[in-house]
Amino acid sequence: MLQEAVSNVLKFHSYLQLRTDVRVKDYPLMQSPIQMTSILLAYVFFSVYVGPRLMANRKPLRLNTAMMIYNLGMVLLNAYIVSEFLLSGWGTTYTWRCDLIDVSSSPQTLRMIRASWLFYFSKFIELFDTLFFVLRKKQSQITFLHVFHHSFMPWTWWWGITLTPAGGMGAFHALVNAVVHVIMYFYYGLSAAGPRFQKYLWWKKYITAIQLLQFVLVSVHISQYYFMEKCDYQVPLWIHLIWLYGVFFFLLFSNFWVQAYIRGKRLPAADVKPTQNCSASEHITVVANGKHLENGHAQLNTNGNILLGKVKEI
Repeated sequence: MLQEAVSNVLKFHSYLQLRTDVRVKDYPLMQSPIQMTSILLAYVFFSVYVGPRLMANRKPLRLNTAMMIYNLGMVLLNAYIVSEFLLSGWGTTYTWRCDLIDVSSSPQTLRMIRASWLFYFSKFIELFDTLFFVLRKKQSQITFLHVFHHSFMPWTWWWGITLTPAGGMGAFHALVNAVVHVIMYFYYGLSAAGPRFQKYLWWKKYITAIQLLQFVLVSVHISQYYFMEKCDYQVPLWIHLIWLYGVFFFLLFSNFWVQAYIRGKRLPAADVKPTQNCSASEHITVVANGKHLENGHAQLNTNGNILLGKVKEI
């Protein structure tokens, strides 16, 4: 039975290599799902097990300068991704309606593929968000949703750009997410800059509003598929998955908005401290296809394991 299972895995791996789009095959981390899966499994293992034990008897590191540089770099990277998405289709030839998967090798299509791969690769850079939490002993920020989102997002995107690197209407959420990341990393950069910048963080509440708007835009855009008289999108599965993803996280954040800003359930004062990618009075939310402000609260038990607790506000 084991031999048969191994044989089936090898057959599937060979099938994937044959199906990998030749236009993206030579990009880093695109040759096989084994590479990126190994990185993401190592990330989960470090975040949940190794990291907390490594820092258990050490003082938290002060990484404000590193975080400021990192957040500024992510602002610039995501701004570049946005510009490439716009120049390679979304701001030029795309209709914003039934834009099909592009199978050509025109210069514009290849530019779109580069932008899509760069968006995918940026998700691996975002794993440093968690590293900052670990080194600063902010383990309560590393909730189940935080780890799941950071590992699941790049894993799913590998399949998308492996099979459909120029995904047409199925890639709209990446454009929106990159725009949101420009705004959010700018906010986090200011938060990491220290107390003197706290007066400029009055718009923290609107980060959640921007997230809700993101989900609305993605869901409405992809929903067009169901009402068009004819749209021959080549992989309808992407449409269904994106719609479900957008709606699910819209509901999640709508509930968060009600709990945090209508019912006014605030965090205890002890929890209200600026942290990497989580500023004053902000305690982890989750962002679909976006920044991981997670809508949960985690605690460490004596063994350093993550325990998911009750919902908290930003």
